[in-house]
Amino acid sequence: MFRKRKKQVVGCDIGSSAVKLVELKPLKNGEFQLLHAASAELSPEAIVDGAIMDSSLVVEALSHLISENNIRNQFFGTSLSGHSVIIKRIPLPSMTEAELSESIQWEAEQYIPFDINDVNLDYVVLGESGGDTMDVLLVAVKKDRIADYTSVIVQAGKQPALVDVDVFALQNAYEINYGVPSETVALVNVGASVMNINVVHQGASVFWRDVAFGGNQYTEAIQRELNLPREDAERLKRGERVGEHSLQNVLGILNSVSEDLAAELQKTVDFFVATSSVDRLDRLVLAGGSAQVLNLDEVLKDRFQVAVEVMNPFRNIRYSESEFDPEWINRHAPAMSVAVGLAVRAVGD
Repeated sequence: MFRKRKKQVVGCDIGSSAVKLVELKPLKNGEFQLLHAASAELSPEAIVDGAIMDSSLVVEALSHLISENNIRNQFFGTSLSGHSVIIKRIPLPSMTEAELSESIQWEAEQYIPFDINDVNLDYVVLGESGGDTMDVLLVAVKKDRIADYTSVIVQAGKQPALVDVDVFALQNAYEINYGVPSETVALVNVGASVMNINVVHQGASVFWRDVAFGGNQYTEAIQRELNLPREDAERLKRGERVGEHSLQNVLGILNSVSEDLAAELQKTVDFFVATSSVDRLDRLVLAGGSAQVLNLDEVLKDRFQVAVEVMNPFRNIRYSESEFDPEWINRHAPAMSVAVGLAVRAVGD
């Protein structure tokens, strides 16, 4: 009997500054072909601190992308991060899959700061940790936050098929384009309001953290220093000229905020090194809408003394230049990383 191929999901990254969609088609050799890639900006008041404050604005942006790109696939996957997501690596007594399935809720209660009835739980066994114990990766997400995000997809006329976590979607995007790393790599997704960090050591994800720092800090600093409206500050941040102001006028402001970002990241890396058996990072990989802020990679290189690169989540994905403008792809690529990581998933994963 031939096995029926699973249906891919459309990767739908609902961020605080934009909605991003990516649809991929799997090819026989394990590669993917790009079917759709699109992005629509959101008003700052639509999503605040990861919470959807005005769902109508998000539904409108998502519906517009679906219709403009004629996306027929009904199955969408999205992801979450921030305070409503808890990721823990926990040691448990060795047990069978059936025993674990029965006891995971009780075990999880000891590690989760929310009422266990208010969260959705998932877990994966990472392996034996020696003796009579095993390591389990536990993920808990608040049900109301999941409902908010899946409701937006339903209101846009599509079916939510899976909900992932930003740091793991980011890792999927990295591995499909760069392979599974044998070194210690920090994947850093710099969004508008949150920076997601996933440290991958010898192919395994070993540390995760969300830090409340992102591209909004650059925009607000430019607004404050130059007394400009938000829209103009955003354009300057992207390198566009606004009236008498050019990128040169804001370079000092950008560098100052990048130093603050580097200091926040340093705290996280120091904590990771102090609490794990890994003593250093080998590489930093930047993703997200603010990954391309001028000089950010250089500031991080200076501070961490490691190789720093900006992720291209379309690096190994085939696409026709007649269908997708390479300039658009290059400009938006880092911001599409989580959406790409979601789009490699299939229904039922």
